[in-house]
Amino acid sequence: MTDSLGVVTPFSIAFEKPLTLERGGTLPRYELMVETYGTLNADKSNAVLVCHALSGDHHAAGFHTDQDDKPGWWDHYIGPNKPIDTNRFFVVSLNNLGGCSGSTGPLTDNPETGAPYGPDFPEVTVSDWVESQARLADHLGIDRFAAIVGGSLGGMQAMQWAITYPERIGACVMIAAAPRLTAQNIAFNEVARQAIMRDPNFFDGHYAAHDVIPASGVGLARMVGHITYLSDIAMGEKFGRQTPRSDRDAEGANFAVEQYLRYQGQQFSHRFDANSYILMTRALDYFDPTDNERIPLAEVLRQTQCRFLVLSFTTDWRFSPARSEEIVNALIHAERPVSYTRLESTHGHDAFLIADPTYESIFKAFMDRVSDDVGATDER
Repeated sequence: MTDSLGVVTPFSIAFEKPLTLERGGTLPRYELMVETYGTLNADKSNAVLVCHALSGDHHAAGFHTDQDDKPGWWDHYIGPNKPIDTNRFFVVSLNNLGGCSGSTGPLTDNPETGAPYGPDFPEVTVSDWVESQARLADHLGIDRFAAIVGGSLGGMQAMQWAITYPERIGACVMIAAAPRLTAQNIAFNEVARQAIMRDPNFFDGHYAAHDVIPASGVGLARMVGHITYLSDIAMGEKFGRQTPRSDRDAEGANFAVEQYLRYQGQQFSHRFDANSYILMTRALDYFDPTDNERIPLAEVLRQTQCRFLVLSFTTDWRFSPARSEEIVNALIHAERPVSYTRLESTHGHDAFLIADPTYESIFKAFMDRVSDDVGATDER
């Protein structure tokens, strides 16, 4: 297919320089799992960094095998002729520190003990991720990204990049993001963490030593989270009050939505590490470039040098349009160039992952301007 990247191969990069973390502690060495798509041009000016959300990873586009029927999590928007056009851009996607998809995290052996870090893996923040990503850019020989793009927690990373390294980013795309979490959002994250920590198989995070996983707790955390990512409209259209599907195990469910949530929880509990989930939600909670509103957001953003695209979705109640509009208003007050669209969608927060013609056209128009600015080579 002309719009498919085909088979892509992830690779790991080791960093031997210690990384001092914002909330204390140091990683003496670490590895990042990475995928790249497209070709880096001669002056290395056409690179785009894609930052993932809470449960995402490095596999943003393409397939891992010829038989793979599940593409990367943002395959709708990365590839030939797509908004992040790999005919024009060199795209870098990674699994963040603390993740469980190949980068150094709680599943990694602690060099001091020889056993997995588990709950002893140090706390990380969005700023720590940005620092590790900057080192990744250095490793790849990229002095400046043409754009840094992300949805949800990924959008927060893009914002932090614009603040921390204003000279190293040409454009910032924040989709379904927020300048910091509300108390309600932190509360949802805490319910999810408590579901995990109260699982009898959690063992204070040392479940690997007992050769078990807290599957029940992680599954429940995913169920709670998944409800918040969908809208009432989307759930009504998809499930309504339908009964469970007869071709799947209903497990005592009375309604199709119950069956669906149980399936989602079960699948997630076997692919995502519990300690990583706790660590990632904490990083989400900590993010606040205003230092608990001590510094106005406009003042923080005044130091940025790039252009911005901010997108929100009407039925996203987890990161509502009002939160995106806080960012937009701050950028306007800071006299920074910003484009903003509130997109109509019935899909809730998950809308940033789903194909939509209007979303695609706006996103592509902005990225085409970015491409024109850097003179990215079009290989079509």
